[in-house]
Amino acid sequence: MSGSWELLRFPIVNDRRGNLTFIEGSRNISFGISRVYYLYDVPGGSFRGGHAHKELEQVVIAVSGSFDVHLSDGRRSEVVSLNRSYYGLYLKNLEGVMYFGD
Repeated sequence: MSGSWELLRFPIVNDRRGNLTFIEGSRNISFGISRVYYLYDVPGGSFRGGHAHKELEQVVIAVSGSFDVHLSDGRRSEVVSLNRSYYGLYLKNLEGVMYFGD
């Protein structure tokens, strides 16, 4: 797979009121945060994405629920399942196709 990816674990602060996780650009992730976008109300069996970002660093998080991230460069394919809000999939300079789905 051209580019790289790794699974990041973010801090969890828990007490009797519940859990809190935070992400700070250039601290918990290696880059500053320029944009945040999120998907919601996606019907089961649907797919999003279908493209790659050759010069971009991003972190994908399943804040609620779960989904798989499919990564392919035409020769190799990998599937990463995201199902915890304190884990993020760090993607850097991917040359291939990425899509989200079940």
